[in-house]
Amino acid sequence: MYILTRRSFCLAAFGLALGVTLPARGQVAVSDRASEKDKMTSEALDSIRSLEMSRGGRLGVAVLDTGSGRRLRYRADESFAMCSTHKFLSAVAVLSLVDQGKLALDKPVKYGKADLLDYAPVAREHVGRGFMTIDELCAAATVWSDNTAANLLIELLGGPAGWTRFARSIGDNASRLDRTEPALNSAIPGDPRDTTTPDAMLANLQQTLLGTVLSDSSRGRLQNWMLSGTITDTLLRAGVPLTWRVGDKSGAGRNGTRNDIGIIFPPHASPILAAIYYTESTGSLASREEVIAEVGGIIAKTFGA
Repeated sequence: MYILTRRSFCLAAFGLALGVTLPARGQVAVSDRASEKDKMTSEALDSIRSLEMSRGGRLGVAVLDTGSGRRLRYRADESFAMCSTHKFLSAVAVLSLVDQGKLALDKPVKYGKADLLDYAPVAREHVGRGFMTIDELCAAATVWSDNTAANLLIELLGGPAGWTRFARSIGDNASRLDRTEPALNSAIPGDPRDTTTPDAMLANLQQTLLGTVLSDSSRGRLQNWMLSGTITDTLLRAGVPLTWRVGDKSGAGRNGTRNDIGIIFPPHASPILAAIYYTESTGSLASREEVIAEVGGIIAKTFGA
């Protein structure tokens, strides 16, 4: 409770006499908090910039605190190779077709040994029976980043052009898929093929994980797949507190490329969405993963307060 003292009464009376409206104590507190948040965002950008300078390469970051609406953006409108982060939107597009009744999760999709790529742990396990269901393909692509499963999903969409058409249909005018696995991972500097921007992918995360692009059941299924991932423990998960749940989809490619996109659930707070793209690094894979983990730490410090 704010107690009116003689001094505050005199100051208020003096202000009224001059025609000055003094801010209420609550308004001052809100203003102070806003200034503090702005300062934290500025410090976060400085930290990301310093991280990029010290580690080399090019780093793109887009973050949204869905509770407050606060954002963190660094090179967020620049193009980066998607690499395996495309599999997130591949699964979304297929789930959308399921929601429309055009596909069924239990529909078998045939494939054989000739379709197996070097990295296809789940598809290789099931190749003996000659098919995987659409549900299994989506899970394999999102949880395990299975390349054969990913290509089979792209085929269901009508190829890379079909993937891109779906992206446009949900308002993403930046992302484009031109090739399939593994060619799309070339990540050649300046090559527009198979690229996105952190801003665009962040918007896709928001629309699909928290919006209305998918039905409730499909959205829940997608979130569970992303939360189940274990091959991304060295990325965003490594940078945030252990009590924060992370559902993500990573990507890796040539020319020093490592990416991670996802949804972060701090305890007792609204979700945080993040899209992190890192390329043209000369460091080792472990070093690139450390960069993404450090960005995770910056996110936790900035939005966890």
